[in-house]
Amino acid sequence: MDLVPYAIPAFVLSMALDFVLCRRRGLLGYEARDTAASLAMGIGNLGFQGATRWLIGGPLFAWIYEHRLFDLGTGAAAWVALFFLEDLTYYAWHRASHEVRILWAGHESHHSSERYNLSTALRQSWTSPLTTLPFFAWLPLLGFHPMMVLTMGSISLLYQFWIHTEVIVRMPAWFEAVFNTPSHHRVHHGANVEYLDRNHAGILIVWDRLFGTFEPEHAPVRYGLTKPLDTFRPDRIAFHEWASMARQAWRAPTLRAALGHVLSPPGWSPDGSTRTARELRRDAAAVPGA
Repeated sequence: MDLVPYAIPAFVLSMALDFVLCRRRGLLGYEARDTAASLAMGIGNLGFQGATRWLIGGPLFAWIYEHRLFDLGTGAAAWVALFFLEDLTYYAWHRASHEVRILWAGHESHHSSERYNLSTALRQSWTSPLTTLPFFAWLPLLGFHPMMVLTMGSISLLYQFWIHTEVIVRMPAWFEAVFNTPSHHRVHHGANVEYLDRNHAGILIVWDRLFGTFEPEHAPVRYGLTKPLDTFRPDRIAFHEWASMARQAWRAPTLRAALGHVLSPPGWSPDGSTRTARELRRDAAAVPGA
């Protein structure tokens, strides 16, 4: 069951409260064109998500489930196992979406805002419903009913809504140690070199701690992309990176270079004239006092 559409009234009320609190505390907060663009992206995502699920994801996952490896049922133990496995799968997809250019093309739009507020949570990609399918298909193959997978995925998205805020500075230490929080996720949206490709968690931050991608918030966050998009047009936000990737791959001098533009990390170039996040962090670490 997809719970997200039922949460829309709560989203609207929460954004109104977030707006008021941002104003009272002197935070950068909301900007009308940016918020409108985020809402348009969210509405578009609902449409693309529904179409993808109806035409591809639903039939595909149902077929995979018919050929499942195990009969896990729908009891409490299955739900608990699914919670952890779905969250780990989300981490894997999210990390890959920052480290593989073709997946980044689908995810970049979520990072395009230079503001950070609850409307940013709704700035969802129009094409990521397609890029998630290969990652999550193993769950019905393992034996989790597709409806369970859908429900747990929507629970993850609902959880991640509230962490897109500057109003909450820190949660209690025990909570920060285990769960994804506004502080952790602000880092993820940062264009600061030390924050690039960090904190990919959905609900549990423990995956980032385990796999070496955790970075605590220790400096003011500069939100957005390393190269600002400078547009509020939803169509450009949604497809800008796809067009850029296709253009670079088409103009590449060799097939190897063309594949590099598609499969290498964002920022990769055949001649090294542009830098990936890992290279930028390495360069910064090599500078004394950086």
